[in-house]
Amino acid sequence: MLARTEQRSLFGEILDWMLAPLLLLWPMSLGLTWIAAQAIANRPYDRDLAEVVRSLARQAEIQAVRGADETGDARRVLEATAAALRRADDDDRLYFQVLGRRGELLAGERALLVPAQDPADVTAVRFRDDQVGDEPVRVAWLWLAEHHKGDDSEALVQVAETLGKRSTLATEIIKGVILPQFVILPLAVVLVWFALSRGIRPLARLQLRIRKRESTDLSPIPEGDVPDEVVPLVRAVNDLLQRLDRTIATQRHFLADAAHQLKTPLAGLRTQAELAARDIDGGRADAATMKHSLRQIALSSQRAAHMVNQLLAMARAEDAGLDERRRSVDLAAVTRAVVRDFVPRSMERRIDLGYEGPEAGSGSTRLMAEPVLLSEMVRNLIDNALRYTPPGGTVTARLVPDPAREAVVLEVEDSGPGIPPGERDAVFRPFYRALGTQVDGSGLGLAIVLEVAQRHGAEVTVTDARPRSGATAETPGALFTVRFPLQGRAAPAETEPPQPAPP
Repeated sequence: MLARTEQRSLFGEILDWMLAPLLLLWPMSLGLTWIAAQAIANRPYDRDLAEVVRSLARQAEIQAVRGADETGDARRVLEATAAALRRADDDDRLYFQVLGRRGELLAGERALLVPAQDPADVTAVRFRDDQVGDEPVRVAWLWLAEHHKGDDSEALVQVAETLGKRSTLATEIIKGVILPQFVILPLAVVLVWFALSRGIRPLARLQLRIRKRESTDLSPIPEGDVPDEVVPLVRAVNDLLQRLDRTIATQRHFLADAAHQLKTPLAGLRTQAELAARDIDGGRADAATMKHSLRQIALSSQRAAHMVNQLLAMARAEDAGLDERRRSVDLAAVTRAVVRDFVPRSMERRIDLGYEGPEAGSGSTRLMAEPVLLSEMVRNLIDNALRYTPPGGTVTARLVPDPAREAVVLEVEDSGPGIPPGERDAVFRPFYRALGTQVDGSGLGLAIVLEVAQRHGAEVTVTDARPRSGATAETPGALFTVRFPLQGRAAPAETEPPQPAPP
């Protein structure tokens, strides 16, 4: 059992596809804004921190030039300078460190980590994020070359600052950027909702217009007030309505013809029954009279049954579920079986009925088809040939090889009166009978042949029969050819041919 497909809303679908990216990008926007705010907040305070480092570096160089290391005043001077810098900043704590060229601590905090030395960039102030204890800090450092010592050794000056001012500035930036978004985002959702509601309003009007139509109104839907995006859908619906109108008209005409055709055998049944009853009432009900009436009743009932069977065959041929019932069928086996069933009838009418072609099971005549309909098509072709062939004539069903090997070709040839070129298209219409013939039939046989062939993608043609001895202008014969394409033909399989229904 197939699972039921969940019905989805076009409005909800479009709204989801519009809002989902927006809601996905919004957190990403918050993250990028936070990163940008941090960078913006660091920039001015990094400049100030660099100036502090340079101030301490200049003081360290002055003390080194004066020889303060020998007098013991360097530490006091550097600590005094750092203390003045600390007092200038009431929001954050400053930590500093001055190391000599041998790594000895000249002044400040020993807790600051010593960075890796980069001789290629000695004069530049560098920055990093670090920690002093458990407290995050921003560190600026500068390597100092002590050239007065006569070597290339470097001293180090580092200044670390806590992040209070930076966090405050970053928070203010984020508030200025993010808070308006909390107002804009709901407003955007409302505007999108309103725009979608107005956008799909023409669809609602179109739906209402279609619902108000009468079930018999199959006229095209006007395209003038329909949005451009919906015009292809409306055109497709109009095309469907047009085809449906033609189909209903055809079915109505078909039913009218079928009812008219059934009147004749049913009227014959009633007439014969009334005549038999009148003979009985008048005392003329002898055996011969009753036998004749019963024979006429049987003939009329046979005609009515044949008509009903043909109508059912036509309905089966028009069934839309044909593809689901297709399987591998050997056309040779089907044709031979139908010819066998018609042998008694052909002998009764003194008609030479035969089959020409490959044996069943050869594989070259196997195709994908609906078995019952395929048998019905062959049966109607042979039945039509036998009806129009006079006693002493011939009817041949044959399967001929296709030179291009692109099709399986079935031919049914007779020695009857033939079909004039002007009537060869008309004979495939339901209830059509060739003029000038007294043949009894339903007029549905060739219509069923065409319907079955079209359902299988085959082509049906009718021409005069091949030249033969004894043929005259009055009996040119007819040759019906059905060409089945080999696309999708099944491989040979052990499949028994369907047994056709009795005529």
